[in-house]
Amino acid sequence: MPRIYLETYIKSDIRKVFDLARDIDLHQKSTSKTNERAMAGRTSGLIEEGETVTWRAKHLGVYQTHTSKIIDMEKPYRFTDIMLKGTFKSLNHQHIFKAQEYGTVMIDIFEFESPCGFLGKLFNKLFLTRYLRNFLLERNAMIKKESEL
Repeated sequence: MPRIYLETYIKSDIRKVFDLARDIDLHQKSTSKTNERAMAGRTSGLIEEGETVTWRAKHLGVYQTHTSKIIDMEKPYRFTDIMLKGTFKSLNHQHIFKAQEYGTVMIDIFEFESPCGFLGKLFNKLFLTRYLRNFLLERNAMIKKESEL
């Protein structure tokens, strides 16, 4: 199963960073390139533990839907979302926040499994892991920018 690990240092309070990371409106703003929109469940504001959101976005030239659920949350230190329905065979995204002397370290641990067996694994290796890493980096850049205002 591919795993993407990212650390983003942000010069801002842990609570502010935590809230921006779970803000549906900011997520939509940060994913404007894929025209991502919240269509069902929590569609605006701060998502909470136990809530779901269904996204519709254009990835790789095709519109797709993806339903996530927040299965665990300890404010302002971590939350985890999993895919309930979507293109992937499985998807688990841990968001971890650590207060530092002059800011916050935001950690993403993004694990996913593509369908289609060997072909899916090959696609992950050749393309998808890099695509998803860049997608997360763009999202994190927006969280950093908004947090540091």
